[in-house]
Amino acid sequence: MTSCRIVVAILVLLASAVGAAAQAPSEPDIKLGEFIPAATPQPAPEMSFDGLDGKPLALADLKGKLVVLNLWATWCQPCLKEMPSLEQLEARLGPGLVVLAVSEDRGGADVVTPFVAKLGLDKIQIGLDPKSNAIHALDARGLPTSLVVGPDGNVAGKVEGAAEWDSDRMIDVLTKLMPVNPAR
Repeated sequence: MTSCRIVVAILVLLASAVGAAAQAPSEPDIKLGEFIPAATPQPAPEMSFDGLDGKPLALADLKGKLVVLNLWATWCQPCLKEMPSLEQLEARLGPGLVVLAVSEDRGGADVVTPFVAKLGLDKIQIGLDPKSNAIHALDARGLPTSLVVGPDGNVAGKVEGAAEWDSDRMIDVLTKLMPVNPAR
């Protein structure tokens, strides 16, 4: 009787192992800092943030442009590392691209404004999300996380981890997603 139970237990374990191996992964393999295209582009979630000037910044208002929505924080070392490359990306790709760097710092503008001034970030738009609504809406697993939204308002892909946004490889990927006739 005991050997029968052992055989049944082994069969159950084997069946569960085979079943688990047959299931498709729910997420593609994540390569930190690399652009992962969306399997099927979906509309970007409706989100809005306060700018450093107190004026609202809505993702929907940027439709028609390629948007890099970057979630970051002043205490996040990988975020700090990629900030200059985001600034260069905006400078290189011009009017068809908007970098919207959304700070997840709980201290809001009081924490972010001196940081932005210290780094000399004047090309990218800065949004504030002190309640981390964007992290939850995007199911971000950590910082930095960036969502690339096409001119049509659909999510083209994402990048988890710090990226070299101004690298030739990333410029090539993003250039292919740019609008045909960017509005100034």
